[in-house]
Amino acid sequence: MAGYFYIMANVTNEVLYKGSTTDLIRRIYEHKMHLRKDSFTDKYNVTRLIYFECYDDIREARDREDQIEKWSRAKKDKIISKMNPKWKDLYWDLI
Repeated sequence: MAGYFYIMANVTNEVLYKGSTTDLIRRIYEHKMHLRKDSFTDKYNVTRLIYFECYDDIREARDREDQIEKWSRAKKDKIISKMNPKWKDLYWDLI
C-alpha cells in the first residue's frame, strides 16, 4: 500500500508536525478540520501542509518519519525550503 510522509506547520511556522499516512488528502483534511480533538495539531493549530514525500509502501513513509524526527529544526527547515521555498500550504494544490 502506497504511503506519504508529510510535514505540517502552524500559521507562524513556529510549530512543525510530522506524520505518515496512506491517504494524504483525507489526513490533512482531518488536521485542518480539527477532527481529532486534543491532538497535538489541534492544540497548536497546525493546519498547513508544507512538505510531503510519496512512497510505494507505507512502511517506507513511516521509516522516513522516524528518520526526520531525529533531525534538527534547521535540517528540517532546509528540506522544506528546497521543495517549498515560500512555505505555502500545499494542500490546496492537491485537491
